[in-house]
Formats: sequence, structure tokens, C-alpha cells
Amino acid sequence: MSLFDFFKKKEISVVGIDIGASSIKVVQLKKHKGVAVLETYGELSLGPYFGAEIGQATNLPASKIAEALNDLLIEANVTAKKAGVSIPFSSSLISLILMPPLNPKNLSSMIPIEARKYIPVPISEVTLDWFVIPDEDFSFKGDYDSDGQISKDSVKKKEDDKKMKVLLVAIHNDILNKYNEIINGTDLAIGFFEIEIFSAIRAVVEQSITPTMVIDMGARDTKLYIVEFGIIKSSHVINSGAQNITQTLSKSLSITIPKAEEFKRKAGVIESFGDNKIIDSRDVIIPALERIFTEANRVMTQYQQKNNKNIGNVILTGGGAIMKGILSVAEKYFETNIMLSNPFSKTKSPAFLEEILKEVGPGFAVAVGLALRRLQEID
Repeated sequence: MSLFDFFKKKEISVVGIDIGASSIKVVQLKKHKGVAVLETYGELSLGPYFGAEIGQATNLPASKIAEALNDLLIEANVTAKKAGVSIPFSSSLISLILMPPLNPKNLSSMIPIEARKYIPVPISEVTLDWFVIPDEDFSFKGDYDSDGQISKDSVKKKEDDKKMKVLLVAIHNDILNKYNEIINGTDLAIGFFEIEIFSAIRAVVEQSITPTMVIDMGARDTKLYIVEFGIIKSSHVINSGAQNITQTLSKSLSITIPKAEEFKRKAGVIESFGDNKIIDSRDVIIPALERIFTEANRVMTQYQQKNNKNIGNVILTGGGAIMKGILSVAEKYFETNIMLSNPFSKTKSPAFLEEILKEVGPGFAVAVGLALRRLQEID
């Protein structure tokens, strides 16, 4: 062993694990010279573990999810043990609450009391987390001292009058117990569980002075997040996702679910497919997408009118966003810049993988976001 080996920092790999309704996705990263390097990634459908078709949403017990996760870790050649795991947005409750100005110690005591107003179950049945949202409009107007500085009394009065904005997050203990059971069925070392909304935003939203809307198209539903200065200001769920499109295609074209899923991904709204000469597959997919984008546009317009701010970017992400031609449909519904997410752009990977990663990237946003956070925590 060289003497210089003692001064070399060992590169540690981490893995982000996104357990979705229809599949599990993993992304393994390591940090090399300050850059997040992609080592491996993979996806495994949960349908077959449920006696269902590939692409269908499932409701598996913890033991079956652990089995699928172990299979994926082997198939994707994941070697990392340090992991971060996502919790579905639907399994959480997120509220923006107002609190009087308090120091951290007092805030910790008051949050559980205040949370009772927003959480429809006993506080003992949930795990709480929260953080104070910085006020970008924070400014003082008051008396000045002899040096032209704002006086301490004026600052104190302004602070006392001002309410703190706190983002409150609650997860039912039964959900956390289930996810702990899943991980106990592996040999992973979990650093944290994180609600998927925060992981996705970390991976796809860049710093911007204008608000950004993220449209996260999952199998079972579509989530809408509006983000300002890296902070979630609004969220909304549309009860329609990629699975609904697959099922409608299957019925309309009289084809199997696996075939409909394959056609949807490969052809999307770019070309027609199927043997049915009467029904064009695009006539099935486009109306389903239009329902999602019409609702997203309504939410965006409502937010802009209420806050007197324009949303500068719309980002499509999630497994449903990898459909070919989806961007051209979405552009008709938003009078702003719209783009597909590219979470792997925040990692370094071989040049020959660039196009593939760009194509599948929207589906791996949560897993990338989890791995990036886990990487930061071990620095």
C-alpha cells in the first residue's frame, strides 16, 4: 500500500430506489472529483409479482415488493448498500401552515399542536417533519437609527407581526412500517425515506427566479407541483395516469395490455398502430392526454391569477412522459416554455448512453433525486 493511499478519499457508491405503483426503478451513483457519476440503473415491472400484466398498477404486500427489489438489484448489478427510498405522494399529507415567529426549539414544541388542525387522524398515528420556508419578499419598513440603519425595535416589531410559513409533512406510521419491512428484506442501509415530490424536484428543477410547474405522470395518477425558489408552493393530483391510456388502448383496439403498453411507448402519438382500420390509436391517446393537460392548465392559471405571477416553465416527468410525441400535444395547452425532464443530465455517464438516458430519463427522475441526496449526505 502506498503512503499516498492514506490521503485518498474512498469513492462510495449510493443507490436511489423509487418504488412506484407499476414498477421499481434504481439508480446507482458515485462521486468522482466532485461530480456525480452514473454507475448503473434499472427498472422492473411489478405486475408479474401481482399476477397482472406489465405496466399495470399493483398493491403488493411488503414481502413481494422486497422480493422484486432484490431481483432488480441483482439484474441491474447494483453493488451499493447506502440507499435512499421514495414514499408515494399519495401516502403523505403536505400542508403549508402559518406560525408566529418562534425559535427552533419552541417551533418543535408547537408544530405537533398546530398539526392537529390539518391532519384528520390522531398525531400519534403519523410521523411529522417540517421546515420553515424563507420569505423571498421579506423586507423591513420602519424607524431608522442615527446611522441610517433600521432600528432594532422596528425590526423586532416587524418580525413579531410577521407569520412564519412552514411546510408540514405527515406520513402515516403504517406506511413507514411497511417500507421498513421492505428494506428489512434486503441488505441495504437506508439513510432516509423521502416523499417522491421532493426527489423529483431535486432532479429536474433548476434554480429560477420564475415559478416552475412540474407535471409528474405516473401509472395510477398525475401529480402537479408548482415550485418557487426550490420551495413547493402548490400541489395537485389528477386521477388519471399512464395506466389509463394503456387500458383504453387495449379495449379500443382489441389488443392485449402488454401489446398496448408496448405500442404506447414505441409509437405514442407520432404514428398510428394496431390492426383496427376504423379507430386510429392516436384518437385514443390524444384525448386522454388532453384531459390531463386541460386540468394542469386550469391549476396553473388559477395559481397565476391568485399570486399575480407567471409560471415560466412547465416540465414533464414521470414514466408517462416518455411517450413519443407527448411534448407536441402538451405545447397546445400552455403559453409558456415546456420541456421534457432530463434528470441524468445532473450525472456524468458514457457518451454512447446519452441518447438512451435522455429518452428514458423522465421515468427515473425520483430515483436520480434520491441518489443525489444520498450522495450529498455521505460527503
